[in-house]
Amino acid sequence: MLFTPGPTAVPPEVREAMARQQPNPNIDSGFRDRYNQLCENLQQVYDTSHDVIVPGGEGILGLEAAIASLVAPGDHVCCISNGVYGDGFADFVDNYNGESTLVSAPYDEGYDLAGIETALAAAEDAGEPVSVATLVHCETPTGTLNDLEPVLDLLDKYDVLSVVDAVSSLGGTPVPTDRIDVCLGASQKCFSAPPGLTTAAVSDRAWDAMEERAPTSLYTNLLPWRDVSDGFPYTHLDANVAALDTAVSRLLDEGMESVYKRHEAAAEQCRQRGAELGLDIYPDESRSSPTVTAFHIPGEAQAIQQRIEDEHDIVLATSLGDLADDILRVGHMGYNADVEKVDRVMDAIEASVD
Repeated sequence: MLFTPGPTAVPPEVREAMARQQPNPNIDSGFRDRYNQLCENLQQVYDTSHDVIVPGGEGILGLEAAIASLVAPGDHVCCISNGVYGDGFADFVDNYNGESTLVSAPYDEGYDLAGIETALAAAEDAGEPVSVATLVHCETPTGTLNDLEPVLDLLDKYDVLSVVDAVSSLGGTPVPTDRIDVCLGASQKCFSAPPGLTTAAVSDRAWDAMEERAPTSLYTNLLPWRDVSDGFPYTHLDANVAALDTAVSRLLDEGMESVYKRHEAAAEQCRQRGAELGLDIYPDESRSSPTVTAFHIPGEAQAIQQRIEDEHDIVLATSLGDLADDILRVGHMGYNADVEKVDRVMDAIEASVD
């Protein structure tokens, strides 16, 4: 039983869609019709009027491609972080010769709003204004759901383009996409499709900035996906598109409000059961995502993870970096946002903790 916060368990109908004979994505108009319908359906999941595109490549492609598409050498970028993925955006900026300023908060705290405004104001006063800011909605390694609205208010004030990693929240909880310039998702999280596709909602002003930037890369470049009426930039992943199309249709058939309530119920059950076992939530329940719960079990997480897999045939995840042996993560997202499944996992945790 796979219960990690991505890749997630894949429903039978999604696996079946992927296994069918697929049209040639370079030639068959039926494939383009499917792709266009998928993008329209994703607009409903994103709840946005922005263009939505689906490049071929795992979710990290989207994070890198957003930077490659928007950041020219010497551009100033504010990387706002309280976790591993927020920190990682600065590496992408540096790799593309941008000038990154990392505004960090401790991993168990919210964003440093005062620090963000100080950085934006200082850059403007120096005549080197920030052009792009990056942030993460759900920091999966710690289960933290960040409040984006106050940061987006600041970015609006300083006229800064926003790039948001919503990979682990999109499809499991509302995302304020229409306030975001590039909002990134991925197939293997709350959609519960196999890894292999990035999704991106892109604002008009982000497209305009990309046109001005004129990125030279093919693969790490979102711009060629703006108009695919004359063909895709490269051979698309036909079976993955079929799987994601089916997965997104499942969400829309259920209705997004129902999907969000299902995630909230699964999270509440997970945390209630954890409280009964005396397990602490990282960072705390008020800032935890409805898509993943991080139990703080210092120095024991990896041993408990292995015990659960060996004795109960359930695969959970620990955290990353310095917290790898301190956090045990339950990924109640997508197909696994189900109270009965959560109870099975929590029964295994109960039998495995000392």
